[in-house]
Amino acid sequence: MALGLTVNGEHRSLDIEEDTPLLWVLRDELGLKGTKFGCGVGLCGACTVHLDGQPVRSCSTPVSLVAGRKVTTIEGLGGGDDLHNLQQAWIDHGVPQCGYCQSGQIMSAAHLLATIPSPNRNDIVAAMTGNLCRCGTYNRIIDAVESVAQSRPTADGDA
Repeated sequence: MALGLTVNGEHRSLDIEEDTPLLWVLRDELGLKGTKFGCGVGLCGACTVHLDGQPVRSCSTPVSLVAGRKVTTIEGLGGGDDLHNLQQAWIDHGVPQCGYCQSGQIMSAAHLLATIPSPNRNDIVAAMTGNLCRCGTYNRIIDAVESVAQSRPTADGDA
């Protein structure tokens, strides 16, 4: 099946089976290795990407549902050589241990901050609940997201 989609701002045309999971299209067809395979059934969150701005589990999303839509992966968050502010917060707070789940964690956090610019700690915990971390760095993840939220200017221009 021939289909088109936009990945990280670039239109891509592919000839691929329509039931192929988006994860394998990203990794195997497009060479974007940042999105990870975790559980294969959409439960762990390691494969989280944004589809038209909404987080989805790419391991259980058939590519046919993505045709004509915009996909953003972890590689598409930063600007060229610049890290996204969440990526920098992950480094600053020493979040990654094995690092395997981190791209999915960051994608979920980015969606949270796009929808709730100043989340409280409970908002962060609730938004990140669907992403599992085998290393147990949950407190560092929450602290990193909280630091980005707190560093943003408020609506009236105060920092």
